[in-house]
Amino acid sequence: MLTSWLITEDPWWTYAVRGALTYLGLLVLMRLAGKRAFGDLSAFDVILLALAGGTLRTAVIGHDASITSAFIGVISMLATDKALGWLSARYKRVNRVFEGYPVEIVRDGRRLPDALRRVNLPDAALDRALHSAGRETEADVLLGRLEPNGKITFIVRE
Repeated sequence: MLTSWLITEDPWWTYAVRGALTYLGLLVLMRLAGKRAFGDLSAFDVILLALAGGTLRTAVIGHDASITSAFIGVISMLATDKALGWLSARYKRVNRVFEGYPVEIVRDGRRLPDALRRVNLPDAALDRALHSAGRETEADVLLGRLEPNGKITFIVRE
């Protein structure tokens, strides 16, 4: 019984490769989903993450029920994340590919409608961000950006 929990069905490296490829595939999907997809988690985002986690479990370890395969899969995803972080810190181009870049959405007190449409940011979301920053309107905002992590930041006039 104990050995079925520890011994994997397939060679260990298959779980490592599947874990790394699943991580990279999910990273690409997240980038395609856009910056706002997980900037502020809503109930829908939490449900999506839970469902994705359950679905991706099969992609990483298949039908193997051993603890060893699960740990190998998780370790390979963590190692992939560390490697991409290391590369992103050293190479600007790699960072742009995986992190993205900020998008200017407010300039000199005016919303930039084309930019808001391009990043699928509704006016209501910008209004919420302004209110969270203690602003009623964008009138006193010199620069507002949608950051690569999905957060909205403002530089305001003094």
